[in-house]
Amino acid sequence: MYLVLAYYYFLKPPARLEDVARFVKAHQQFLKDKDAKGRIYINETGINGQMSIHEKDAESYIEWLRQQGPFHDIEFKVHLSEDHAFAKMTVKYRKQLAALDSEVDLNLTGEHVPAKQWKEMLEAQDEDTILIDVRNDYEWKVGHFEGAILPELENFRDFTDYVDHLKRLYDAKKTKVMMYCTGGIRCELYSALMRQKGFDTVYQLQGGVIKYGLEEGVSHWKGKLFVFDDRMVVPISKEETEVISRCAHCNEPSDTYYNCANMDCNALFLACPACAQALQGCCSEKCTHEPRVRAFTLSTHPKPFRKLPFAEKLALRQDKD
Repeated sequence: MYLVLAYYYFLKPPARLEDVARFVKAHQQFLKDKDAKGRIYINETGINGQMSIHEKDAESYIEWLRQQGPFHDIEFKVHLSEDHAFAKMTVKYRKQLAALDSEVDLNLTGEHVPAKQWKEMLEAQDEDTILIDVRNDYEWKVGHFEGAILPELENFRDFTDYVDHLKRLYDAKKTKVMMYCTGGIRCELYSALMRQKGFDTVYQLQGGVIKYGLEEGVSHWKGKLFVFDDRMVVPISKEETEVISRCAHCNEPSDTYYNCANMDCNALFLACPACAQALQGCCSEKCTHEPRVRAFTLSTHPKPFRKLPFAEKLALRQDKD
């Protein structure tokens, strides 16, 4: 059994992580003989990690990280999986732990609201409260909180200008803002940005949707949760929920994502099994006739596309010629 871990930690300014290169190497050294795969990004402001790690190695990693410098109270959100959720292990320096492309003062981060209190706040919303989903549109399509504002944005960096849009619609001094994301890290940045730009009262869901599902189940939640690993779409708890998203081709209910089999397209799209099979994993009829189309096998849990080695790409093109 594997533990799928989601975690992050920002240092409050002016604190900075010293000797980042050494910490990256220490991380790589510790994990090299562990049954772990994932993505760990580190810079002067902290760490952002997602990994799947065998249960025999998980406790030692968690204890090791909590012994490193400022990370003694880092919080881990944990799901169980029978298989690895990632293809490989990557630990590296990254300029932005989450790509907002804006300088924010992390001392202005919004008030963290634990899951139980968040549920109560959802039930007590008034006309001066707005609930914002701080995720990309392909994420909230498969699941979101009831009544949330769902921005039609494809990248987190696009949310920078979205604050100005919200200021034109709402009184920044009067409006109470509730926001949520998958695990919490995007809200750390976005809540600070909103406060910098004039919104006085900002709350963020502590631990994101992952922790809410673990502690409060599906109350006030619709659908499932998009995650950036091989699972792609998962339930937030053991409780059943309705499918709220639809096949891009026939509009039948579906919460299964595919990357287009045309490697020069690779678009992420929702499809039901019948349409996925009919178009051989492509997002359109046109893409089925392109020169570099991956072989398709229907699966109830398709994995995201990973780049093929050059030799396999070349073989695909030659087969089409």
